[in-house]
Amino acid sequence: MTDTTLSAATQPSRSADLYRAVWRWHFYAGLLVLFFMITLAVTGALYLFRDELDAIIHADMKQVAVAEAVDLTAPSTMIDAALDAYPGTAVKFTDPARPDQSAEITVNSDAGQRLAVYVNPYSAEVLGAMSDRGTVMWTVRYLHGLRYFGPIARGIIEIVGGWTILLVGTGIFLWWPRGKAKGGVVTVRGKPKSRTFWRDTHAVTGIFVGAFIVFLALTGMPWSNVWGGTINEWANGNNFGFPAGVRVAVPMSDEHLHHMGQTSWSLEQGQVPETEVPADRAVPIGVDRAVETFERLGLHAGYAVNIPATSTGVFTGSVYPDDLSQQRVVHLDQYTGEPLIDMSYADYGPLGKWLEFGINVHMGQQFGLANRILLLAVCFGIVAMAISAGVMWWKRRPSGGIGIPPMPADRRVFRGLIAILAVGGILFPLTGLSLLVMLALDWTFMRMRRRPSTR
Repeated sequence: MTDTTLSAATQPSRSADLYRAVWRWHFYAGLLVLFFMITLAVTGALYLFRDELDAIIHADMKQVAVAEAVDLTAPSTMIDAALDAYPGTAVKFTDPARPDQSAEITVNSDAGQRLAVYVNPYSAEVLGAMSDRGTVMWTVRYLHGLRYFGPIARGIIEIVGGWTILLVGTGIFLWWPRGKAKGGVVTVRGKPKSRTFWRDTHAVTGIFVGAFIVFLALTGMPWSNVWGGTINEWANGNNFGFPAGVRVAVPMSDEHLHHMGQTSWSLEQGQVPETEVPADRAVPIGVDRAVETFERLGLHAGYAVNIPATSTGVFTGSVYPDDLSQQRVVHLDQYTGEPLIDMSYADYGPLGKWLEFGINVHMGQQFGLANRILLLAVCFGIVAMAISAGVMWWKRRPSGGIGIPPMPADRRVFRGLIAILAVGGILFPLTGLSLLVMLALDWTFMRMRRRPSTR
């Protein structure tokens, strides 16, 4: 007769098997994303204070003394001064966002470089130049978005985002008190020499910042190649970012806003209109009149003006300040100065508005200094979690082994977990593909371990 009591006591319970399954995939998720999470947290924390840091690092070119009794120099005068110092073609004029900032002239130089030339708006003195988007904070932004590593590497954003959500979900399951209201739930036990201290630090920090991590992962997805690009096209539909109510029947060029410079996510697919060349060959209005028109239309300070390079081009004024309601793009006929398209945040579709709001919070802009301080704390929390995870693993791992959590005795507990993973994989295709790869590797690894020795 079988001793059922002994059998039940010696076999792992179903809840223990489920815990092992979740722990195993929490380990895999951490293995894949912790390095990227540290990189994203550090670069993201720096980029939250981009304006302040750039003003300090590049003070010699970006900062000017305010001349209270002196009017600003005409944009054309500042452009001429920039071209005298750096011969070439001016393609963009950026208005100073504050009285103590310089104007920025973007120049395609005769030497074949694209330069940002900084000019004192009160005296038209050229303060210096650097490569366009060559500031330290642009470098940090490109590192944060993995732009230096090409389109394939940028697909990692989607994979990391999906696995990060999985990491948080499995982490909450592992943290769940299960009736125990003791240390390790909201307090940290032990001392730094003990594994318990690092386990509690990891778990408690995670439970406080987990929701913010999921939010950052989701709002970072619009920059991914596959998911972000697909949603962008779907959100814009067939109107190329401009709802019919904000445009007139004008010819549209093949140029898109994101080719011309920085733009909002919702307007990346926005096509640029063309100017019809008058029969009497009228003279273009010039950059000074264009700037006057943008000022009259009420564009927020710090707007950029793209200068037409062809007879059918347009003057494009665009600005994307912290205040979402002030985002705006206006295209002017280069001969008459009439607005052809005047697009603002209020004209975005519902999905575009929600995504832009999320992106604005993600970048620390929507709620001012409080937004940035909160996200800075989250970034510190992410780094603390990554470090504590590494220390905890190091203390737990067996000698000479990786320390992968044990496989559950009853493999059926994986069914529900895999079903959840499948849903996530459908929503985020690249993450789904990586999940299949990990499942195959895990299955192969277990098969190899179970294979009997031939010796």
